[in-house]
Amino acid sequence: MTPAPPRFPPHPIRGVGVLHRKQNCAPHFAEIEVDFEPADEGFAFEVAQALTVDYEPAAALSRFFAAAAVGIEEHLSLPEHGVVIATRVVLRRARADTFGSHELAFRIAGCLAARKALERTGRPRL
Repeated sequence: MTPAPPRFPPHPIRGVGVLHRKQNCAPHFAEIEVDFEPADEGFAFEVAQALTVDYEPAAALSRFFAAAAVGIEEHLSLPEHGVVIATRVVLRRARADTFGSHELAFRIAGCLAARKALERTGRPRL
């Protein structure tokens, strides 16, 4: 009988900060800090109520944050991690830059945040 895969996260993982910056002809810039909280099941993402980001146009921020959520969920869903996703992710802090911030940059930052959180639980880096 095979044991059930572990649930992720096994405990709260707070303050997972990532700065994704790539400087070339197609720059990337995204900085996020998220908390991972255990949940009953599935994946939930929310933006902290007190979060403010100095960025124009402000309407783009919701797309950036959604892209970060996609990146986190995609990375946690990779079968090689061998975990059952049962997490609520809270975006606590974010920075964006008018030259370099876009959805792809935030999606990559989300992937990197998920990787860091997995490493904090002792899961191998992929």
